[in-house]
Order: sequence, then structure tokens, then C-alpha cells
Amino acid sequence: MTELHNLRAHRSAEHLPREQQLAWRIAEVAADPVAVDADVTEMIVNRVLDNASVAIASLTRAPVTAAREQAQRHPFGPGAAVFGIDDRVSPEWAAWANGVAVRELDFHDTFLAADYSHPGDNIPPILAVAQHTGADGAALVRGIATGYEIQVDLVRAICLHEHKIDHVAHLGPSAAAGIGTLLGLDRETIFQAVGQALHTTTATRQSRKGEISTWKAHAPAFAGKMAVEAVDRAMRGQTSPTPIYEGEDGVIPWLLGGWDARYEVPLPVAGEPKRAILDTYTKEHSAEYQAQAWIDLARRLGTERPELRDPANVASIVLHTSHHTHYVIGSGANDPQKYDPTASRETLDHSIPYIVTVALQDGGWHHVDSYAPERAGRPDTVALWQKVTTVEDPVWTARYHDPDPDVKAFGGRIEIELASGERIVDEIAVADAHPAGARPFARAQYLEKLHTLADGVIDPAELARFIGLAERLPELSADEVRSLNVVAPSGLIVPDTTQGLF
Repeated sequence: MTELHNLRAHRSAEHLPREQQLAWRIAEVAADPVAVDADVTEMIVNRVLDNASVAIASLTRAPVTAAREQAQRHPFGPGAAVFGIDDRVSPEWAAWANGVAVRELDFHDTFLAADYSHPGDNIPPILAVAQHTGADGAALVRGIATGYEIQVDLVRAICLHEHKIDHVAHLGPSAAAGIGTLLGLDRETIFQAVGQALHTTTATRQSRKGEISTWKAHAPAFAGKMAVEAVDRAMRGQTSPTPIYEGEDGVIPWLLGGWDARYEVPLPVAGEPKRAILDTYTKEHSAEYQAQAWIDLARRLGTERPELRDPANVASIVLHTSHHTHYVIGSGANDPQKYDPTASRETLDHSIPYIVTVALQDGGWHHVDSYAPERAGRPDTVALWQKVTTVEDPVWTARYHDPDPDVKAFGGRIEIELASGERIVDEIAVADAHPAGARPFARAQYLEKLHTLADGVIDPAELARFIGLAERLPELSADEVRSLNVVAPSGLIVPDTTQGLF
């Protein structure tokens, strides 16, 4: 059972009581010592495995290397583990390095509602603090359940992107709340940490606009790092701006909808299990989530109708889709870079015209090969790519926002006009891997994804050790939680390849 928290801006003279502030309500949820349901625990294990999959696949990529080497300059004991290496570092820096590794390939879980989110971004900071403080697996599970709950609840209600605020503004508070649950902190401390985490993690969406940079992977990691630091400060008695959401100079009146805005945030009532993770979904393909269903449709069409792969046979391809897809990753974004064969990987990841073109021609999608410069620059790909556009369809926009999971959809309708005059029309609602899709992901698929991405990267024995720990997550001792990490074989990670301040 949930309760809607009514949220609006307040003048200072109104003296909004602390108990009526959203940050306090978040703290109440985090401090509620409710048990974690078995199916929630099962999904948390899946997502720990999923995060490891994508972190392993990105171990040698430049942003991950830079973040890892920054973390290595901050050794600390007991400390927390960093993906790929044996070093122990200060927990906020482990959260940073592991957050970048998890986020770099845009390949882990997602939740889309009023805004966007990748709730698996909560796991690196919560796990880092668990390892540093000696928390056991049961506490870690409780903390992760809270992180997912708070982020999903915020995403259900508060749209950030329409005000050009990056979606990680919901992650700072959720990670701080999750750490509060992990450590069993009181409401006052969690309240202060949530406020500080929000205040330090609001930024514009330019990180996901135009020529998208490597910062896209760092932004969620930064939010996780700030959450760890906010909790540390709050535990030392330091306070945060209050009311952080509702205040006269707070987030709502100046960064979000303004003085007339009203939000209703659904939060669990006291004693209610935190189950929001079950409403989230992972990715089969390394691309923006709104591209997942389109990849599945395009690869099927390309296999069934190979002539569609030749631009000489195609007059136009129009994707009728939701507002979000059209304006964020479609032609409605008015970003020339989305049609630029020299664009960065991060930009191509946010170009549905490019993604559909490659999936159509290749009959699949690869987390490295599909973004390679030579792949993006192939003449027949460029020619077909320029013929793909998107339009917003009110029907698909409504389905995107529908709260009914049986109606909610992230795909659309494709209309292909051939040079011959023939028209091909098809549609897809959700990705094959979605819980309502053709091949929903369960433990077997999460393990398959992990084995596929770890193949040739991690020693099989090391991978088996990690999987054995992850699958016993709620039963792990503190020492076993500290070992919940994957170490790469000697020679894979070359040390000291980047130069910075420290």
C-alpha cells in the first residue's frame, strides 16, 4: 500500500513542518525496518549480477580506466572494492569508479515513467558503504531495496527532463536513503543526508544533448559519490538546506515546475514492503532503453525482408512513437549529431535513426561493434540512416505514460515505404526482454548475459566464485560482502595509464 505525498513550493513564511517535507517522508521510508520480500530479494540478486556483467564489459574503456585510477589514488582501510582490481579505496571513490563501470555501456536496468532512471546506479554506492562498514548481506539487500524504492517513486511522480534537469537528481536522494537503510540510521540523519545529496546532484540535461560526452557515464557515479559524502556529513551532525524540495528558493520553484506545480509522490506506508524494483526492467542490448523494442523489431524485419537493408530499395522509414522517444533520441531532438557518422558512441547511443538502421542491416546489436566508427561510417548505412525519421504519435505517448503494466509501452509503429511503392507497416510495444515481452529476462538470462560479457575477460573460476556469492546475497557474512567483487586476470588492466592531479 502506498500513500501519495502532496508536494508543492512553500513560502518561507508558511513554516512548512519538517514532517510534511518530502525529504522527511523519504527518510521515514528508509528508516522503516520492514522485511524484504523473497521475490524482491531474487530480483536484487539479478541486478547485482547484471551490474557486474556490464562493468566487466567496460573494464578497459577510457572513462572506466580514468575513474578507476582516480579511485586508486585514495587507498583506505577497511575501504571498498573496485571492479577488476584487488585494491581497497575510500568508499566514495569506490562508488565513483564502480558507478562509471556500471553506467559506461548504457546496458543495465531502467525505469521510465514521468522521468527516466537507471535504478541499478544505486547499487555501487550502497555496496561500497556496505563493504567499508562491514555490513552483512541482509543489510545490503535492505539498503538496495530502499534505493530502488525511492528512485522509482520519485521517477513516477516528478519529471525532471521537461525542465532540462538531468535525471540523476533523483539518484542522489535515493542512494543516500539506501545507505541510511543499510546502516540503520535514524530519520533525522537520513533526512539531512537526502537533502545534501539532492542539493549537490542537480545539473542540466546538456550532458545528454547534442555532442554527448564521456560525462554521461560519470554523472550517475558522481551522484552516488555525493550520496556517500552526504551521509558521512550527516552522521557528523551537519545539516542540509531545508526545505530542500519545497523551500522558497528550493528545487520546485526554481528548477522544476515553479509555484503553480503540484506533484503526488507515491511512497510506501509504514510497515509496507519496498517492492519497486519489480517494476523495473533490464536491457538485452547496449543502447538507450527507448531503443530496446525498436532493435528487436528492426532485427526481425531485416531478417524477414533482407531487401530492406539496401538503401536503394527504401524511400523512407518513419517511426511513430512516444513524445519521449521522438524528442530525446529521435529526429524531434533537432540534433544534427544524431545523423552524423563521426558522432561519439554516447551520441549514437541516443540516436534511434542510427540504431534502427544498424539493427535492420545487421539483424542484431553488439555493445562494441555496433558503435565502431567504421560501422557508423559505412556508406550504405549512412544512406539508409538519413531516410529514418520519427514522429510523435499521441497513442504511443499515452501508452508510454499509462500506469497499467499491461498497457504501458516503449515502442511504436514503423512505416516503411519502398522505392517500388510497397508499404510495410509493423509495430512493437515492449522489448523482447521486458517482463511483458516475447522473451522476459529471468535468472537464466541474467546469467547468460554475464557469461557472454565476461567471456575472454574474466577467468571462469573467478566468475564462478562471484556468482556463488551473489546468489547467496542475503546470507553473506560481512567478510563475504567484502569479497563481492570481480578481479580481472593479470595483464588485462594496465596500471597508471592516465595522468591527472592525484
